Amino acid sequence: MSGARRREEPPHAQQQAVANGGAGARGSVWGKALRSDSAWHDKDEFLDVIYWFRQIIAVILGIIWGVVPLKGFVGIAVFCLINAGVLYLYFSSFQQIDEEEYGGTWELTKEGFMTSFALFLVMPLAFFTTGCLDNLLYCHPL
Repeated sequence: MSGARRREEPPHAQQQAVANGGAGARGSVWGKALRSDSAWHDKDEFLDVIYWFRQIIAVILGIIWGVVPLKGFVGIAVFCLINAGVLYLYFSSFQQIDEEEYGGTWELTKEGFMTSFALFLVMPLAFFTTGCLDNLLYCHPL
């Protein structure tokens, strides 16, 4: 055993939290996401933020489109424009990142788009088949 060297172990989560200024990894990512002009050292972190913002937008717009009801090509086109436009404004104006580091504007614009589109299409169906809106709109006397 004299020739064996001790492997260096990665730091524990508590040590990493102290190195990050006392915040956990999750808190720091969403904190950076909500602050303007944050420094993104890990590209995958920023792509994850783009992905999850897109999913949140899909849920919100899916419920709104189900309540309004906005259907057909117009509903889908407006969803695509809002979804792509909001995220484009987020990464180009709010975060002010260099798009070329991530493969260009198109790569960031389409990051997670298809999954958010599928979620958008399912939301009105899931919302109405569970009876959530019926309970909110129709108050039945006891």
